[in-house]
Amino acid sequence: MRLFRSILVFTAVCALSAVALAESPAIGAAAPDFQLTTLDGKSFSLASEAKAHKAVVVMFISTQCPYSNAYNDRMRDMASAYASKGVVFAGLNSNKNEDAAKATSHAKAHGHTFPIMKDPGNKVADMYDAQHTPTVFVIDPQGKVRYEGRIDENYEDPAGVTSPDLKNALDSLLAGKPVAKTMTKAFGCSIKRV
Repeated sequence: MRLFRSILVFTAVCALSAVALAESPAIGAAAPDFQLTTLDGKSFSLASEAKAHKAVVVMFISTQCPYSNAYNDRMRDMASAYASKGVVFAGLNSNKNEDAAKATSHAKAHGHTFPIMKDPGNKVADMYDAQHTPTVFVIDPQGKVRYEGRIDENYEDPAGVTSPDLKNALDSLLAGKPVAKTMTKAFGCSIKRV
């Protein structure tokens, strides 16, 4: 019995250590690939989308978080504006307390026509070490991470934005220039994990 308990304790410590050591992919490193089904039933593969576009913006979003919701219009407008430039935006809802029906009605209410997927068991959020909604990652056609962080610094007032970080990263990437600010600190609500 003692040996069994020791093994259980050791296994739990190893599992916790693995979680604690999880890190987001480094800038310039390969983005973890994932395949999910969109809310409207289509297949989505990050690797395929990256190859077919000039960039993929992976956004961890929420239906309930006030910070994520403050960016609803900006996400919609940026996704629309950059679609014609060869960029696809993809929303991932990793929160265990927000089901697919809620995510679908939220997307319709806010005019989100970009692909949105549930992330069962928050597996993709774990691969990216995404902690907050919203958090964004920009992936280039080679599948490499080029930007990680916030959309901008001002969730309260879109007119008062002085650091449009996601826009700057996309504009640099599309112009064939290095992204000047590759990482910013994302802020928002914590992802509600299983």
